Amino acid sequence: MDKNKEVKPEWLEKGFADEPVPAGTDLKAEIRRLCQEKNAVILAHYYTEADVQDVADIVGDSLALAQQAARTDADIILMCGVHFMGETCKLLCPAKKVLLPDLGATCSLAESCPPEEFAAFVRRYPDHKVISYVNTSAATKAVTDVVVTSGNARQIVESFPPSQPLIFGPDRNLGAYINAVTGRQMLLWDGACHVHERFSARRVEELKRRFPEAKVLVHPECRGEVVRLADKVGSTAALLRYAAESEADTFLVVTESGILHEMLRRAPQKKFIPVPPEEGGACNECGYMRLVTLRKMYNALRCEWPAVEVDPAIAEAAVRPIRRMLEISARLGL
Repeated sequence: MDKNKEVKPEWLEKGFADEPVPAGTDLKAEIRRLCQEKNAVILAHYYTEADVQDVADIVGDSLALAQQAARTDADIILMCGVHFMGETCKLLCPAKKVLLPDLGATCSLAESCPPEEFAAFVRRYPDHKVISYVNTSAATKAVTDVVVTSGNARQIVESFPPSQPLIFGPDRNLGAYINAVTGRQMLLWDGACHVHERFSARRVEELKRRFPEAKVLVHPECRGEVVRLADKVGSTAALLRYAAESEADTFLVVTESGILHEMLRRAPQKKFIPVPPEEGGACNECGYMRLVTLRKMYNALRCEWPAVEVDPAIAEAAVRPIRRMLEISARLGL
């Protein structure tokens, strides 16, 4: 064996930074030390574990994290979320190093929209403008006119003239909801989020009978039968605001259960009840978000790996619809 040849540990080849650490290591303290030492910023989504959110610099939904990535002066961005979020950071900050603790943290919604198939679909409707949910790969964004999040989708759709035909992908549930509230007839790609698809009207109605005073908070990625039971439909950020500001003290939460941590932090005196999936356990969790752990965060910062990269040929086209989203959101005060 060539003694000068670098031998990478097995964990480094697997795409996640999960090397064992010495017993007794204060991971949160070490993570914060490394951030200061390396001028790194930690962005975390509301759907990650509570410990991950607690150690992050910024916790937010997809829109807020994209906005923060666009304006950060850090040298390193540690994205604690799923892969498309890391890609978004890299597209907006190509000169910065963007780390993702586990490259296997993909997104079922992004996976439901293969770029080649979506591009072929788009080509069949040359007179349509293309609106893509942020939960998509960079390659899908590259054939998109403007990206949206659940927090700004309605406003961005309404920014197009009523006569302009539109394609919306990949979430059929969010697209159907936006069609219903705007009166549009967008063509919808047939994709869905595996977490929000698991919610059912039956489960919501069961809990509503037990807690008749509870307000029902629903993410628009849920199926229409669930959305119709909501007292408030909105993005994670919108649901958080509603819960904190409402006079109600009990809520049925119909979105990924990681949001409960921030809800309880903002309104500890209130009761938040996670609606379980139609089949399965007591909570509805995204297994991909749960791949992000403190140990992986620590190792990612220590080794500055795994890094998110985007093909330059794709990046040039993919960043344009993201920047357009941020420009429209800023203009509309979102």
